[in-house]
Amino acid sequence: MLRTFCETARLGSVTAAAQALGYTQSALSRQLTVLEATVGAKLFDRRARGVSLTEHGRSFLPHAEALLERLDAARRDLQALDELEQGRLRVGAFPTAVAVLIPRAMAAFQAAHPAVSLSLVEGTTRHQLVRLLDGVADVAIVSAFPGQALDERQFQLTHLFDDAMLIGVPRDHPLSGRRSLRLDELAGERWIGADTSDDDRLLGPGQLPLAPSPRPGFVVREWTAKLGLVAAGLGITLVPALAAAAVRPDITLVGLRGQDARRRAIYAATVRGLTQPPATREFLRILELTSNQLQEKYAKAARAADRPQPGTGTQSTAWSAEHALGECSDA
Repeated sequence: MLRTFCETARLGSVTAAAQALGYTQSALSRQLTVLEATVGAKLFDRRARGVSLTEHGRSFLPHAEALLERLDAARRDLQALDELEQGRLRVGAFPTAVAVLIPRAMAAFQAAHPAVSLSLVEGTTRHQLVRLLDGVADVAIVSAFPGQALDERQFQLTHLFDDAMLIGVPRDHPLSGRRSLRLDELAGERWIGADTSDDDRLLGPGQLPLAPSPRPGFVVREWTAKLGLVAAGLGITLVPALAAAAVRPDITLVGLRGQDARRRAIYAATVRGLTQPPATREFLRILELTSNQLQEKYAKAARAADRPQPGTGTQSTAWSAEHALGECSDA
């Protein structure tokens, strides 16, 4: 109605305005009548040769033009959101996902859409799901071991891949030359565990069916502290293949063999039932693409590590970070 009013005022004719806007004359006249009833004032004087603004109409015209400008600006902003020329993306992720996967996905997203404001908060799966429900995150990267259920009634989960668990040992450990081992070979080892006051017990032995019970070791909170204790020879710990590329060089990674192997499922989570912003949809697409690229890269490195060493006829026994991450492609 505002546009028909402004066009009629500009042209001074209901017929000309109707033609310009693609309406019938009667349809445009009805819109003007409704507008006059809405604002409670007569806006036009009808004459034999067109119409002219009343005093009320002249007073209303700049307001109508300003409202149309604001409406056009709002449409431009909405279009910019759809085209990712503005907006925001708030990402949450558990700590080891921030080692390789999330930085690569975020870098790819930022390179393609530099005008979108991008933020990241690190935290455990439980905290990330709470942040989603509180509306302070748009997408969260979360994990679950077999037997751990995520609430699919509240969350839309996109499965990215399954992440293998490796054993991190000091470089001079007797097991450091092995490519894989059985759980019963870890009997008597001291473990570096996670702070049990939180829900992130990933690097403790609780995820493994060990018998007898593992020797008590150190319990620390931060990822770097756990690896520092391992490097110093004070124990061993679980290391997810997802973070293997970030493991320090004085730690060796050893795989678990056969049925002893443990994997956790990695998901991208959003709140079920909510409309996903364009930036979230695009990040999910890039995240899946990045996950696939990483798995292909690491699987290729794993195949290369399995080839005989030149001139020896034997296979490599050291687990490189790339070889370790290649285990993810088997799930």
